[in-house]
Amino acid sequence: DLAQRGITVVSGFARGIDAAAHRGALEAGGRTVAVLGTGIDEVYPRDHKKLAEEILARGGALVSQFPLGTPPVSENFPYRNRIISGLSLGVVVVEAAENSGSLITARLAMEQNREVFAVPGNITSRNSFGANYLIKGAGAKLVQQWQDIAAELPPQLAAKLLPPPFTEVRAEPSLTEKLALVPEGLSQTETSVFRLLTPDSPAHVDWLIDKSKLPITELTEALLALEMRELVRALPGRCFVRRM
Repeated sequence: DLAQRGITVVSGFARGIDAAAHRGALEAGGRTVAVLGTGIDEVYPRDHKKLAEEILARGGALVSQFPLGTPPVSENFPYRNRIISGLSLGVVVVEAAENSGSLITARLAMEQNREVFAVPGNITSRNSFGANYLIKGAGAKLVQQWQDIAAELPPQLAAKLLPPPFTEVRAEPSLTEKLALVPEGLSQTETSVFRLLTPDSPAHVDWLIDKSKLPITELTEALLALEMRELVRALPGRCFVRRM
């Protein structure tokens, strides 16, 4: 999704998620940069030779800090991670075991004042430990969809990727809509927010703040509770509609 919208994807050319990131960018018609832990003339893993050719053919790049002829030595790969985070606006950790190189990259990104994102995973999965840890204790931003990343990018870039906020005058729900049957079990705050929403006219969060007169924290809690009950649906650009 990001590559399709012009974002360059940087990754480490390894098997697994790295290769998936490169291939996903290429399949979307985007551009990707592979940072190698070897010399620029050494394609490693060997079975990624075709992938390297595709990256270059699509206007991407292969990058390495190591001299020509440097073989794939294990201690070189953590140094490669510093280049990955340094080239990037932000780092997305999809999976990471407890001692994963992805956690090294995330730490380096924080030191370099880059954004850090993480995709949450099953708490019983060994490969989800790192991502969940980053969200829980290191301040990484939880990612569920591409908009979660785009919203944290520099404002001038985020504005190009995300739909503009609803600034036009939006009619309040009619009396009939306001008096529509409200589901049981809602708090007073949730009820007032629910009544401001309609199924066919997205309401921007700023409009909801203005009309509800609620603090942002209370409004966010109410919207989340309504989403959890599948009464409200979140749309890109911080907009919401009623599901019923």
